[in-house]
Amino acid sequence: MLFEFKTIEKPVENILLKEKGSKFIGFAYPVNNERELKEALEKIKSEHPKATHHCYAFRIGLNGENYRANDDGEPSGSAGLPIYNQLLAHEITNVLVIVVRYYGGTKLGVSGLVKTYKESAKLTLEEAHIITKELESEIEIHFNFNQQNTIFTLLSKVDARVLNFDANENCILTASLKTSLKENISDKLSEMQNISFEFKD
Repeated sequence: MLFEFKTIEKPVENILLKEKGSKFIGFAYPVNNERELKEALEKIKSEHPKATHHCYAFRIGLNGENYRANDDGEPSGSAGLPIYNQLLAHEITNVLVIVVRYYGGTKLGVSGLVKTYKESAKLTLEEAHIITKELESEIEIHFNFNQQNTIFTLLSKVDARVLNFDANENCILTASLKTSLKENISDKLSEMQNISFEFKD
């Protein structure tokens, strides 16, 4: 099973392409979920309220199973799909690409639009640093206060990141770790007394 995917390291913004008076501005963002996706889209719409179109495409998920292409008023298939195809061409996921268009008075026609949106997305992604990331899973562990050293030692062995720790008599800890180590940590936790855990994905 695959435990890693290719994505972009950090956002790329304001990549400008001019075509027959129209301005096309490309943006690319690493996104992990719908919330981050909405935030990035809203940010661009608020920064470019006078733009004629905010076209975009995204892929989320290990195999890009959650995806969408949006033409935002351009002729069907002339904007979102060419952008989406660039995500496929670069073999990346968990990425949102937005191309903002300011209409310049000259119509480009459907084939012209397809070509320009494709070019804009391509230029934007060429500016991005593509990295390979390991898939992560979230785990919630319930244990007694006196077991916390054991738990923290185990988590540090698998390079887990503690996201939340509620220290009471009965502790609740949420951590993120590489999905490839899920079985390893499950086996070790199962051997311990008074501990319950569950994966959140």
